[in-house]
Amino acid sequence: MSDAAVLTVRNASKSFGARKALDGVSLNVSRGEMIALIGPSGSGKSTLLRSITGLQTIDAGPGVIEAFGQPVQSAGKVSKKVRDVRIRIGFIFQQFNLVGRLTLFSNVALGSLGRIPVVRGLFGLWPKETKQAAMAALARVGVADYAGQRANTLSGGQQQRGAIARALVQKAKVILADEPVASLDPVSARKVMELLSDLNASDGLTVVVTLHQVDYATRYCKRVVALKAGKLVYDGPASGLDRARLIDIYGPEFEDVFWEGAPE
Repeated sequence: MSDAAVLTVRNASKSFGARKALDGVSLNVSRGEMIALIGPSGSGKSTLLRSITGLQTIDAGPGVIEAFGQPVQSAGKVSKKVRDVRIRIGFIFQQFNLVGRLTLFSNVALGSLGRIPVVRGLFGLWPKETKQAAMAALARVGVADYAGQRANTLSGGQQQRGAIARALVQKAKVILADEPVASLDPVSARKVMELLSDLNASDGLTVVVTLHQVDYATRYCKRVVALKAGKLVYDGPASGLDRARLIDIYGPEFEDVFWEGAPE
C-alpha cells in the first residue's frame, strides 16, 4: 500500500467574523490511513472536513488544500476542477443526509450521479451497473434487507450504514465522516465504527473521522489529530494520548468525564 499523500492541507485558516475556526492548520493524510480528528466543540473539526472538499472556503491568503494531487482551493477560492476531486471523496454527515421519502436503495444509488446522466437519476432510471453496485454496497454494510424501505422509517444506525453504502457506490477512495456516531445509541455507534474500520483495513479506503468519543478514537484509529480553538495541537499515535495531554486538549473539566480504563 502506497503512503503517498491523498489529502494535503497547508496553512489553512477560516474566520467567521472575529472568531478563527481554523488558524494556520497544516495536515497530510496518506493513502490507507484511518485518522481520528478530535477536539472540543467549536475547535474547527467540521470546518476542516468541509474545507477539504471545498464545501467551505478558507480565508484568502497562503492556505492551500489539495486532494489526490489536485487543487481543491487556494487563496480563498475553490478550484474550478473541484468536482473531479469530490467524486472520489465520500462525505458522511452526522444526520445521515438521506432523502427520507426515497427508499434506502434509491438513496444509495444516488452515489452514482457523478458518473451517469442526471436525468436518469431524477427518474430512477438506474443502469444495471448502478443497481448491482447499490445492492452489493447495501450487503457490504449489512442492510440489504431494508433496500425497499423508505429511509425515514429506518433506525439511525441503519440510515448511517446506508450513507456509507452510498459512498461505496460513489466509488470513493476517501471517506470523510463528520461525527458519524454522535446521534446513535452505543451499539449502533460501535457497529458503524467497526464498519469504517473494516472498510479501511479490508478495502484500503482512507478514512478521516471526527469524534467526540475519545475512547472510540483510540480504539479504532492508530493516528489521532487534535484541534483546539482552530489550531492543530496534537498529531501522532493514539497511544500518545495520555491523561495529561487529553486534559490539555479539552481542559480540566475533561477529568470529570474521563472514560473508565483510559490510558494513564
